[in-house]
Amino acid sequence: MTRFAIFAAPIVVGALIAASAPRPWTAVATPVTNGGYLVGNPQARVKLVEYVSYTCPHCAHFEKDAGDTLKAMVRSGSTSVEVRSQVHDGVDLAAATLARCSGAAAFPAVHAAFFTRQEEWTRRATQWVEGNRARVESWPQLAQMAAVAEGAGLPAIARAAGAPAAAIKACFADDAAIKRTIAASERTSKVPGTPAFEINGRLIQNVGWAELQPQLRAAGAK
Repeated sequence: MTRFAIFAAPIVVGALIAASAPRPWTAVATPVTNGGYLVGNPQARVKLVEYVSYTCPHCAHFEKDAGDTLKAMVRSGSTSVEVRSQVHDGVDLAAATLARCSGAAAFPAVHAAFFTRQEEWTRRATQWVEGNRARVESWPQLAQMAAVAEGAGLPAIARAAGAPAAAIKACFADDAAIKRTIAASERTSKVPGTPAFEINGRLIQNVGWAELQPQLRAAGAK
C-alpha cells in the first residue's frame, strides 16, 4: 500500500407529500466503480468529472467560483459532477478518506464544506503537525491519520455537514477505507495536477470556471 507521510507537506396529505418529495439532484450522490461519487442525475446529458485535491487552493477557488451556477446546472438534471480525489499528501489523504466515509447521503455537503473551510482546517493541520511531530511520527499510519484528522478539525466539519457520527468513527477503525482512497487516487495518474476536468470524456486542463462554464453550456448544461 502506498504510504503518505503526514509530516511531509501540510492538509396529513400535505405531510405525506412533503415526506415523499424527491431530493434535489444537488443532494443526490451515487458511488461509482472507480471509488468516487457522482453528484446529480446519473443519466445527465453533460457528465463533468472533477479531479480535485482537498488541500489544493486552486481547487477551493474553483469550487467558490463555480458556486451557484454549477449547482443550478446539476439541479436542472442536465449535468452530473463526478468527484475523483487525487491525494497529494497525508493531510489530504485524511480529508479524502473522511469525505468518502461520510456516505452517499452526506458526501455532497461534506465535500463542499471541506473546500469552503479549507483555509481554516489546513492551517490547523499545519499547526498540529508542527506541535506533535516528535510525539506521533513513529505511530502506525492509521493512528497518524486519525490523529491529524482530529487535530485539523475535520471530523467536526464533517459532522456539521451531516456525516453520521458512526460513519466518522468507523472511518479510521482499520485501514480499509484508507486503502480504498489510495487506490482511487492512483487511478487518476493520467492527470498531472489539480484541478482538472473531463466533459463527456474529454480531458480539460489548466482552466478555471470562467473557461469551463462556456464549454459546459456548449455541451448542453442548463
